[in-house]
Formats: sequence, structure tokens, C-alpha cells
Amino acid sequence: MNTDPIADYLTRIRNAVKANHRVVEIPASNLKKEMTKILFNQGYILSYKFDDSVVQGTIKIALKYNKETKESVIREIQRISTPGLRKYSGANEMPRILNGLGIAIVSTSKGVITAKQAQRDNVGGEVLCYVY
Repeated sequence: MNTDPIADYLTRIRNAVKANHRVVEIPASNLKKEMTKILFNQGYILSYKFDDSVVQGTIKIALKYNKETKESVIREIQRISTPGLRKYSGANEMPRILNGLGIAIVSTSKGVITAKQAQRDNVGGEVLCYVY
């Protein structure tokens, strides 16, 4: 039994990047699907596919690498808010990652969005992870 599915999601991506895998397969949930869409829209992954043929379903993520250096676009992906210690941030205190070069994924009342979008919409929420 997995007590923190978000940490499992991030760890699977982190391990696949370190092993230079092209594709990683992850058990699906609505929150993970929204996080995957954000990673795709921000340019951190090449593509994704939701497979809902089985009960839980899976997410297949094609990781993105630099053509010349063969280095992953995702340098670091880390969990911020954990089940034991939730981290919340107001609309005015949203974190800036690497002076705006990275993203923070935030769960808000308007859905799962980036910290920049949360500031624009003037909503706060739970800071799920940092990606850069």
C-alpha cells in the first residue's frame, strides 16, 4: 500500500530520468493526470498518454532529453507538501523557483495549476512539488 501517491509519481519520474529511460509508466489518478498535463504544457516532458483500459489506468510519459548533451530537461523534481507536513501558500507568497526558471505545482480551489497561474488568479493552495 502506498501512503503518498504523489511522492511515488515524482520518484518514478526521477528514477527514469536518472536511468535515461525514454518512457515511464505510472498508475493513474486524476491529480497525477493534471500534474502530467502541466509538465507537458511547461515543456518538461515530450508527450503523455492516458490508458484507461484497466480499472485504475496508467499514465505513459515520454521523457524529454537535450539532443546535443543527452541530458534530461528535468534536472530536479522534488516533493514539497507531504502527508505528515502540509505546505500551504497564499496568493501573494507563491514560491519562485530558480528566479522564475522552474515551476511550482500547486493544488488550489481552481484545480491543479502552476504557482504563476495561481498568482494571476489570486488563489492560494497546497504547494505539491518543484520542477526545474
